[in-house]
Amino acid sequence: MDFSFTEEQRDFRSALRQLVDKEIIPVANEWERTGRYPTEIVARMREMGLFGITTPEAYGGLELDMVSFTLVYEEIARGWMGVAGILGSHNLACWMIARHGTEEQKQQWLPRLASGECRTGIGLTEPGAGTDLQGIATTATRDGDEYVIRGTKTWITNARHANVLPVLVKTDPSASPAHKGMAILLVDTTTPGFEVQRDLGKLGYKGTESCEILLDEVRVPASTLLGGVEGRGMQQALSGLEIGRLNIAGRSVGIAQASYDAALTYARDRHAFGKPIADFQAIQLKLADIATQLQAARLMTYWAAAKADTGARVDGEAGMAKYFASETAITASLEAMRIHGGYGYSTEFDVERYYRDAPLMSIGEGTNDIMRTVIAKSLVNGTVTVG
Repeated sequence: MDFSFTEEQRDFRSALRQLVDKEIIPVANEWERTGRYPTEIVARMREMGLFGITTPEAYGGLELDMVSFTLVYEEIARGWMGVAGILGSHNLACWMIARHGTEEQKQQWLPRLASGECRTGIGLTEPGAGTDLQGIATTATRDGDEYVIRGTKTWITNARHANVLPVLVKTDPSASPAHKGMAILLVDTTTPGFEVQRDLGKLGYKGTESCEILLDEVRVPASTLLGGVEGRGMQQALSGLEIGRLNIAGRSVGIAQASYDAALTYARDRHAFGKPIADFQAIQLKLADIATQLQAARLMTYWAAAKADTGARVDGEAGMAKYFASETAITASLEAMRIHGGYGYSTEFDVERYYRDAPLMSIGEGTNDIMRTVIAKSLVNGTVTVG
Protein backbone atom coordinates (compact mmCIF):
# COMPACT_ATOMS: atom_id res chain seq x y z
CA MET A 1 0.00 0.00 0.00
CA ASP A 2 1.57 3.27 -1.16
CA PHE A 3 0.10 6.65 -0.21
CA SER A 4 2.70 8.68 -2.10
CA PHE A 5 2.50 10.39 -5.49
CA THR A 6 4.61 9.38 -8.44
CA GLU A 7 7.36 11.79 -9.46
CA GLU A 8 5.23 12.93 -12.41
CA GLN A 9 2.26 13.61 -10.14
CA ARG A 10 4.42 15.60 -7.71
CA ASP A 11 5.82 17.72 -10.53
CA PHE A 12 2.35 18.25 -11.95
CA ARG A 13 0.96 19.31 -8.57
CA SER A 14 3.88 21.71 -8.15
CA ALA A 15 3.10 23.37 -11.48
CA LEU A 16 -0.58 23.66 -10.53
CA ARG A 17 0.31 25.23 -7.18
CA GLN A 18 2.50 27.83 -8.83
CA LEU A 19 -0.37 28.78 -11.12
CA VAL A 20 -2.80 29.02 -8.21
CA ASP A 21 -0.52 30.86 -5.78
CA LYS A 22 0.83 33.39 -8.28
CA GLU A 23 -2.02 33.98 -10.72
CA ILE A 24 -5.34 32.94 -9.15
CA ILE A 25 -5.34 33.63 -5.40
CA PRO A 26 -4.09 37.25 -5.73
CA VAL A 27 -7.02 38.24 -7.99
CA ALA A 28 -9.86 35.90 -7.00
CA ASN A 29 -11.66 38.12 -4.48
CA GLU A 30 -11.45 41.32 -6.50
CA TRP A 31 -12.45 39.71 -9.79
CA GLU A 32 -15.35 37.94 -8.14
CA ARG A 33 -16.66 41.12 -6.55
CA THR A 34 -16.47 43.04 -9.83
CA GLY A 35 -17.89 40.20 -11.93
CA ARG A 36 -14.77 40.09 -14.09
CA TYR A 37 -14.40 36.99 -16.25
CA PRO A 38 -11.00 35.31 -15.62
CA THR A 39 -9.81 35.60 -19.22
CA GLU A 40 -6.11 35.64 -18.36
CA ILE A 41 -6.43 32.60 -16.10
CA VAL A 42 -8.25 30.71 -18.84
CA ALA A 43 -5.41 31.55 -21.22
CA ARG A 44 -2.83 30.19 -18.75
CA MET A 45 -4.86 27.00 -18.26
CA ARG A 46 -4.90 26.60 -22.04
CA GLU A 47 -1.12 26.95 -22.15
CA MET A 48 -0.79 24.22 -19.52
CA GLY A 49 -3.02 21.86 -21.50
CA LEU A 50 -5.69 21.72 -18.78
CA PHE A 51 -8.54 21.78 -21.29
CA GLY A 52 -7.32 18.41 -22.54
CA ILE A 53 -6.88 16.44 -19.33
CA THR A 54 -9.53 13.83 -20.27
CA THR A 55 -8.74 13.81 -23.99
CA PRO A 56 -6.59 10.96 -25.34
CA GLU A 57 -3.07 11.85 -26.46
CA ALA A 58 -3.95 10.68 -29.98
CA TYR A 59 -6.27 13.69 -30.24
CA GLY A 60 -3.89 16.18 -28.67
CA GLY A 61 -4.85 15.82 -25.01
CA LEU A 62 -2.91 15.08 -21.82
CA GLU A 63 -5.02 11.98 -21.00
CA LEU A 64 -4.23 12.26 -17.30
CA ASP A 65 -4.59 9.44 -14.84
CA MET A 66 -7.57 9.96 -12.52
CA VAL A 67 -5.48 10.86 -9.48
CA SER A 68 -3.83 13.67 -11.44
CA PHE A 69 -7.30 14.58 -12.74
CA THR A 70 -8.55 15.15 -9.18
CA LEU A 71 -5.39 17.12 -8.36
CA VAL A 72 -6.29 19.65 -11.05
CA TYR A 73 -9.61 20.40 -9.38
CA GLU A 74 -8.25 20.27 -5.85
CA GLU A 75 -5.50 22.77 -6.52
CA ILE A 76 -7.49 25.21 -8.66
CA ALA A 77 -10.49 25.16 -6.29
CA ARG A 78 -8.07 25.95 -3.48
CA GLY A 79 -7.57 29.26 -5.26
CA TRP A 80 -11.00 29.89 -6.81
CA MET A 81 -13.66 27.22 -7.12
CA GLY A 82 -15.47 28.99 -9.97
CA VAL A 83 -12.39 28.73 -12.19
CA ALA A 84 -12.23 25.00 -11.50
CA GLY A 85 -15.81 24.85 -12.76
CA ILE A 86 -14.73 26.21 -16.14
CA LEU A 87 -12.57 23.12 -16.56
CA GLY A 88 -15.04 20.72 -14.94
CA SER A 89 -17.89 20.85 -17.44
CA HIS A 90 -15.49 21.14 -20.38
CA ASN A 91 -13.47 18.07 -19.51
CA LEU A 92 -16.56 16.04 -18.61
CA ALA A 93 -17.91 16.68 -22.12
CA CYS A 94 -14.53 15.80 -23.65
CA TRP A 95 -14.50 12.55 -21.69
CA MET A 96 -17.95 11.65 -23.04
CA ILE A 97 -16.97 12.41 -26.64
CA ALA A 98 -13.73 10.44 -26.27
CA ARG A 99 -15.47 7.41 -24.74
CA HIS A 100 -18.71 7.36 -26.70
CA GLY A 101 -18.25 9.41 -29.85
CA THR A 102 -17.81 8.16 -33.37
CA GLU A 103 -14.37 8.51 -34.93
CA GLU A 104 -15.68 11.37 -37.05
CA GLN A 105 -16.96 13.18 -33.95
CA LYS A 106 -13.66 12.69 -32.15
CA GLN A 107 -11.66 14.00 -35.09
CA GLN A 108 -14.00 16.95 -35.53
CA TRP A 109 -13.96 18.22 -31.95
CA LEU A 110 -11.38 16.68 -29.62
CA PRO A 111 -8.17 18.27 -30.97
CA ARG A 112 -9.66 21.77 -30.79
CA LEU A 113 -11.27 21.13 -27.41
CA ALA A 114 -8.04 19.73 -25.97
CA SER A 115 -6.09 22.82 -27.02
CA GLY A 116 -8.75 25.16 -25.65
CA GLU A 117 -9.30 26.65 -29.09
CA CYS A 118 -12.90 25.47 -28.69
CA ARG A 119 -14.83 25.21 -25.45
CA THR A 120 -17.70 23.04 -24.28
CA GLY A 121 -19.93 22.15 -21.35
CA ILE A 122 -22.77 19.75 -20.73
CA GLY A 123 -26.50 20.32 -21.36
CA LEU A 124 -28.40 18.02 -18.99
CA THR A 125 -30.40 19.95 -16.40
CA GLU A 126 -33.76 21.54 -17.16
CA PRO A 127 -36.12 23.78 -15.15
CA GLY A 128 -38.26 20.72 -14.40
CA ALA A 129 -35.60 18.00 -14.33
CA GLY A 130 -32.33 17.90 -12.44
CA THR A 131 -31.84 14.81 -10.33
CA ASP A 132 -34.48 12.99 -12.41
CA LEU A 133 -32.81 13.16 -15.82
CA GLN A 134 -35.35 10.74 -17.25
CA GLY A 135 -37.89 13.49 -16.67
CA ILE A 136 -36.39 15.92 -19.20
CA ALA A 137 -38.79 17.55 -21.63
CA THR A 138 -36.35 18.54 -24.40
CA THR A 139 -37.10 16.57 -27.56
CA ALA A 140 -35.27 15.88 -30.82
CA THR A 141 -37.44 14.81 -33.72
CA ARG A 142 -35.84 13.08 -36.71
CA ASP A 143 -36.52 14.89 -39.98
CA GLY A 144 -34.64 13.25 -42.84
CA ASP A 145 -30.92 13.67 -42.20
CA GLU A 146 -31.50 16.11 -39.34
CA TYR A 147 -32.83 16.30 -35.81
CA VAL A 148 -35.04 19.20 -34.74
CA ILE A 149 -34.48 20.09 -31.08
CA ARG A 150 -37.06 21.83 -28.91
CA GLY A 151 -36.59 22.58 -25.23
CA THR A 152 -34.84 24.52 -22.48
CA LYS A 153 -31.74 23.74 -20.45
CA THR A 154 -30.65 25.51 -17.28
CA TRP A 155 -27.63 25.83 -14.96
CA ILE A 156 -25.33 25.37 -17.95
CA THR A 157 -21.70 26.18 -17.12
CA ASN A 158 -19.63 27.68 -19.97
CA ALA A 159 -22.82 28.40 -21.93
CA ARG A 160 -21.58 31.75 -23.28
CA HIS A 161 -18.17 30.38 -24.21
CA ALA A 162 -19.08 26.94 -25.60
CA ASN A 163 -18.58 26.19 -29.28
CA VAL A 164 -20.24 22.79 -29.04
CA LEU A 165 -22.60 21.55 -26.35
CA PRO A 166 -23.61 17.92 -25.75
CA VAL A 167 -27.36 18.13 -25.12
CA LEU A 168 -29.45 15.36 -23.56
CA VAL A 169 -32.74 14.94 -25.44
CA LYS A 170 -35.63 12.54 -25.88
CA THR A 171 -35.81 11.10 -29.38
CA ASP A 172 -38.76 8.92 -28.33
CA PRO A 173 -40.79 10.56 -25.53
CA SER A 174 -43.13 7.56 -25.38
CA ALA A 175 -40.38 5.01 -24.66
CA SER A 176 -40.71 2.88 -21.56
CA PRO A 177 -38.52 2.93 -19.59
CA ALA A 178 -37.80 6.53 -20.54
CA HIS A 179 -34.03 6.12 -20.86
CA LYS A 180 -34.48 3.90 -23.92
CA GLY A 181 -35.76 6.92 -25.81
CA MET A 182 -32.92 9.28 -24.88
CA ALA A 183 -29.84 10.46 -26.76
CA ILE A 184 -27.12 13.10 -26.68
CA LEU A 185 -26.61 15.46 -29.62
CA LEU A 186 -23.46 17.52 -30.13
CA VAL A 187 -24.96 20.92 -30.87
CA ASP A 188 -22.90 23.62 -32.57
CA THR A 189 -23.82 26.73 -30.59
CA THR A 190 -23.86 28.91 -33.72
CA THR A 191 -26.85 26.95 -35.06
CA PRO A 192 -29.98 29.10 -35.58
CA GLY A 193 -32.44 28.70 -32.71
CA PHE A 194 -29.75 28.12 -30.08
CA GLU A 195 -29.99 31.04 -27.65
CA VAL A 196 -28.39 31.75 -24.29
CA GLN A 197 -31.29 33.57 -22.67
CA ARG A 198 -29.95 34.70 -19.32
CA ASP A 199 -27.30 34.31 -16.64
CA LEU A 200 -28.53 32.94 -13.33
CA GLY A 201 -27.66 34.79 -10.14
CA LYS A 202 -25.80 32.64 -7.63
CA LEU A 203 -24.75 32.67 -3.98
CA GLY A 204 -21.26 31.50 -4.94
CA TYR A 205 -19.58 29.75 -7.86
CA LYS A 206 -18.64 33.07 -9.42
CA GLY A 207 -16.05 33.46 -12.15
CA THR A 208 -17.91 31.30 -14.62
CA GLU A 209 -21.40 31.72 -15.98
CA SER A 210 -24.41 29.51 -15.30
CA CYS A 211 -27.08 30.09 -17.90
CA GLU A 212 -30.49 29.18 -19.19
CA ILE A 213 -30.53 28.05 -22.83
CA LEU A 214 -33.41 27.96 -25.28
CA LEU A 215 -33.37 25.44 -28.14
CA ASP A 216 -36.06 26.70 -30.51
CA GLU A 217 -36.40 24.46 -33.56
CA VAL A 218 -32.63 23.89 -33.62
CA ARG A 219 -31.74 21.74 -36.64
CA VAL A 220 -28.61 19.64 -36.38
CA PRO A 221 -27.26 16.92 -38.68
CA ALA A 222 -28.01 13.33 -37.72
CA SER A 223 -24.24 12.85 -37.63
CA THR A 224 -24.18 14.84 -34.37
CA LEU A 225 -25.83 11.94 -32.50
CA LEU A 226 -23.19 10.93 -29.95
CA GLY A 227 -21.97 7.46 -30.84
CA GLY A 228 -24.35 7.31 -33.81
CA VAL A 229 -26.97 5.27 -31.93
CA GLU A 230 -30.21 6.41 -30.29
CA GLY A 231 -31.26 5.15 -26.88
CA ARG A 232 -27.83 5.46 -25.23
CA GLY A 233 -28.01 9.06 -24.01
CA MET A 234 -28.82 8.32 -20.38
CA GLN A 235 -25.99 5.80 -20.04
CA GLN A 236 -23.57 8.19 -21.73
CA ALA A 237 -24.55 11.01 -19.38
CA LEU A 238 -24.28 8.83 -16.27
CA SER A 239 -20.83 7.57 -17.27
CA GLY A 240 -19.71 11.18 -17.51
CA LEU A 241 -21.22 12.06 -14.15
CA GLU A 242 -19.30 9.16 -12.60
CA ILE A 243 -15.96 10.84 -13.29
CA GLY A 244 -17.60 14.23 -12.72
CA ARG A 245 -18.08 13.20 -9.09
CA LEU A 246 -14.32 12.78 -8.76
CA ASN A 247 -14.03 16.34 -10.06
CA ILE A 248 -16.50 17.54 -7.39
CA ALA A 249 -14.68 15.60 -4.70
CA GLY A 250 -11.40 17.20 -5.75
CA ARG A 251 -12.93 20.66 -5.72
CA SER A 252 -14.37 19.99 -2.27
CA VAL A 253 -10.95 19.01 -0.95
CA GLY A 254 -9.56 22.23 -2.44
CA ILE A 255 -12.17 24.36 -0.66
CA ALA A 256 -11.57 22.52 2.62
CA GLN A 257 -7.80 22.95 2.26
CA ALA A 258 -8.15 26.67 1.61
CA SER A 259 -10.46 26.98 4.64
CA TYR A 260 -7.99 25.12 6.83
CA ASP A 261 -5.03 27.19 5.62
CA ALA A 262 -6.89 30.44 6.28
CA ALA A 263 -8.05 29.29 9.72
CA LEU A 264 -4.61 28.11 10.84
CA THR A 265 -2.89 31.29 9.64
CA TYR A 266 -5.47 33.52 11.31
CA ALA A 267 -5.36 31.54 14.56
CA ARG A 268 -1.60 31.98 14.74
CA ASP A 269 -1.68 35.70 13.91
CA ARG A 270 -4.76 36.86 15.83
CA HIS A 271 -4.10 37.76 19.47
CA ALA A 272 -6.64 37.93 22.29
CA PHE A 273 -6.06 38.23 26.02
CA GLY A 274 -2.35 38.63 25.38
CA LYS A 275 -1.69 35.52 23.27
CA PRO A 276 -2.46 33.94 19.87
CA ILE A 277 -5.95 32.47 19.73
CA ALA A 278 -4.27 29.27 18.49
CA ASP A 279 -3.25 28.75 22.11
CA PHE A 280 -6.88 28.44 23.19
CA GLN A 281 -8.21 24.91 23.42
CA ALA A 282 -11.53 25.80 21.77
CA ILE A 283 -9.71 26.96 18.64
CA GLN A 284 -7.34 24.00 18.72
CA LEU A 285 -10.27 21.58 18.73
CA LYS A 286 -11.77 23.25 15.67
CA LEU A 287 -8.44 23.10 13.82
CA ALA A 288 -8.02 19.43 14.73
CA ASP A 289 -11.51 18.61 13.44
CA ILE A 290 -11.00 20.47 10.16
CA ALA A 291 -7.60 18.90 9.53
CA THR A 292 -8.76 15.36 10.31
CA GLN A 293 -11.85 15.53 8.13
CA LEU A 294 -9.87 17.22 5.34
CA GLN A 295 -7.24 14.51 5.26
CA ALA A 296 -9.89 11.78 5.34
CA ALA A 297 -11.71 13.43 2.42
CA ARG A 298 -8.47 13.74 0.47
CA LEU A 299 -7.54 10.08 0.96
CA MET A 300 -11.04 8.92 0.04
CA THR A 301 -10.91 11.02 -3.13
CA TYR A 302 -7.53 9.62 -4.17
CA TRP A 303 -8.75 6.10 -3.32
CA ALA A 304 -11.75 6.45 -5.63
CA ALA A 305 -9.58 8.01 -8.35
CA ALA A 306 -7.01 5.22 -8.10
CA LYS A 307 -9.82 2.67 -8.43
CA ALA A 308 -11.02 4.47 -11.58
CA ASP A 309 -7.50 4.16 -13.00
CA THR A 310 -7.92 0.37 -12.99
CA GLY A 311 -10.70 0.74 -15.55
CA ALA A 312 -13.38 -0.45 -13.13
CA ARG A 313 -16.68 1.33 -12.59
CA VAL A 314 -16.57 3.50 -9.49
CA ASP A 315 -20.20 4.52 -8.91
CA GLY A 316 -20.00 3.68 -5.23
CA GLU A 317 -16.43 4.84 -4.62
CA ALA A 318 -16.90 8.15 -6.45
CA GLY A 319 -20.22 8.60 -4.67
CA MET A 320 -18.56 8.09 -1.29
CA ALA A 321 -15.77 10.52 -2.13
CA LYS A 322 -18.12 13.18 -3.45
CA TYR A 323 -20.51 12.82 -0.51
CA PHE A 324 -17.90 12.90 2.23
CA ALA A 325 -15.62 15.52 0.67
CA SER A 326 -18.46 17.94 -0.09
CA GLU A 327 -19.83 17.70 3.44
CA THR A 328 -16.29 18.27 4.71
CA ALA A 329 -15.97 21.40 2.57
CA ILE A 330 -19.18 22.81 4.06
CA THR A 331 -18.09 22.06 7.62
CA ALA A 332 -14.53 23.29 7.13
CA SER A 333 -15.60 26.58 5.58
CA LEU A 334 -18.10 27.26 8.37
CA GLU A 335 -15.62 26.42 11.12
CA ALA A 336 -12.98 28.60 9.43
CA MET A 337 -15.46 31.49 9.52
CA ARG A 338 -16.07 30.89 13.21
CA ILE A 339 -12.36 30.92 13.96
CA HIS A 340 -12.13 34.28 12.18
CA GLY A 341 -14.97 35.67 14.29
CA GLY A 342 -16.45 38.88 12.88
CA TYR A 343 -13.73 39.11 10.24
CA GLY A 344 -14.95 35.83 8.76
CA TYR A 345 -18.11 37.62 7.70
CA SER A 346 -16.17 40.35 5.92
CA THR A 347 -15.59 40.32 2.17
CA GLU A 348 -12.02 41.46 2.90
CA PHE A 349 -11.19 37.90 3.95
CA ASP A 350 -11.32 34.83 1.72
CA VAL A 351 -13.23 32.57 4.08
CA GLU A 352 -16.66 34.03 3.31
CA ARG A 353 -16.11 33.06 -0.34
CA TYR A 354 -15.25 29.49 0.64
CA TYR A 355 -18.43 29.39 2.73
CA ARG A 356 -20.50 30.52 -0.29
CA ASP A 357 -18.80 28.12 -2.71
CA ALA A 358 -18.96 24.99 -0.57
CA PRO A 359 -22.72 24.24 -0.65
CA LEU A 360 -22.76 23.74 -4.41
CA MET A 361 -20.44 20.76 -3.95
CA SER A 362 -23.24 18.94 -2.12
CA ILE A 363 -25.55 19.54 -5.09
CA GLY A 364 -23.42 19.31 -8.24
CA GLU A 365 -23.22 16.00 -10.17
CA GLY A 366 -26.05 14.64 -8.05
CA THR A 367 -27.23 15.73 -4.63
CA ASN A 368 -25.74 14.09 -1.57
CA ASP A 369 -29.04 12.37 -0.83
CA ILE A 370 -28.79 10.76 -4.26
CA MET A 371 -25.14 9.90 -3.53
CA ARG A 372 -26.26 7.99 -0.46
CA THR A 373 -28.69 5.92 -2.53
CA VAL A 374 -25.97 5.27 -5.14
CA ILE A 375 -23.60 4.16 -2.39
CA ALA A 376 -26.26 1.93 -0.83
CA LYS A 377 -27.04 0.22 -4.14
CA SER A 378 -23.32 -0.44 -4.66
CA LEU A 379 -23.11 -2.00 -1.22
CA VAL A 380 -26.20 -4.16 -1.72
CA ASN A 381 -25.19 -5.44 -5.16
CA GLY A 382 -21.63 -6.10 -4.00
CA THR A 383 -19.74 -3.76 -6.36
CA VAL A 384 -18.36 -2.00 -3.27
CA THR A 385 -17.24 -3.89 -0.20
CA VAL A 386 -16.28 -2.37 3.13
CA GLY A 387 -13.92 -4.20 5.45
